[in-house]
Amino acid sequence: MTTSFAPQIVAALPRRGTTRHLLSLSEMGPESLAFLVNRALEIAAHGVGVPPLLGKTVGIYFKRTSTRTRTAFTVAAIKLGATPVAFGPNDLQICTGETIADTARVLAGYLDALVVRTNASISEMQAFASQNDMAIINAMSDSEHPTQALADLVTIKEIYGRLHDVSVLYVGEGNNSAAALAFAVALTPGMRLMLLTPEGYGVPSSVLEKAQGLSLGGSVIEQRHDISTLRDKFDVIYTTRWQTMGDPKPDSNWKEKFRPYSVTQEFMQRFSKDASTVFMHDLPAVRGDDVVDEVLDGPQSVAFRQARHKLTSAMSALEWCVRQ
Repeated sequence: MTTSFAPQIVAALPRRGTTRHLLSLSEMGPESLAFLVNRALEIAAHGVGVPPLLGKTVGIYFKRTSTRTRTAFTVAAIKLGATPVAFGPNDLQICTGETIADTARVLAGYLDALVVRTNASISEMQAFASQNDMAIINAMSDSEHPTQALADLVTIKEIYGRLHDVSVLYVGEGNNSAAALAFAVALTPGMRLMLLTPEGYGVPSSVLEKAQGLSLGGSVIEQRHDISTLRDKFDVIYTTRWQTMGDPKPDSNWKEKFRPYSVTQEFMQRFSKDASTVFMHDLPAVRGDDVVDEVLDGPQSVAFRQARHKLTSAMSALEWCVRQ
């Protein structure tokens, strides 16, 4: 016998409120970003007390490799009281032809949030976010890594006690981490970001224009390609792996363009304000290429503290998206 819900019963079923996604920092106001940074610092200092997401379920769907971000969000869910459910790149029926939108509608019946890492465009995450019952968190797409930038700001504020009047030199490939950092700085009054990238490997002009359009309260974002013209000193010197996600580059001689952007001890001395300048790296590092051992393991490095804040930032982001 077939049974069905009467229309009046279906209409009476409880519905959730508006879902809060975290797809791009460019869609987040300065107040929300500042709240997430401060909440992560509060969690780092005091923990969470009563788990705020008790009874919630969080999906962790990673289509690409990850050490820090996947572990951070899994542990974050547990520490917040939620139950994590892991999906690998071949686990969902998307692989057999189901649309992302249909998969998302199904998962939204089980999960309160889905953390997604993909090497595809942000449009894939937007398809996941087409439903309004399950929060979607961008744990990295080809164009942006928003939760990395959140961890970056948390680390900087923990060190300096402020973000206003802090200058950051980002050096290397203009990748998704650089794009997210540009949006984060644009939304943070008084911060300055200098992107120093090889010609042909910079942050796209469309990203820079969007970041500059978001800029408020004296925040400044610039990009240069010629190291010889840069004379400024900075509070933070930051680099990433030259091959994002380890992906190869079409130019077989690409490394020659990147060699001058390697962060060596001499590079640190040249661009540091003084001993208080710190070195940051989103990791994994390719030692000897993007950074040398003496810098990554040296007294100015806070790269592994920065990695620790992937967890506090993941906790802050999950709580913000799910606990409404």
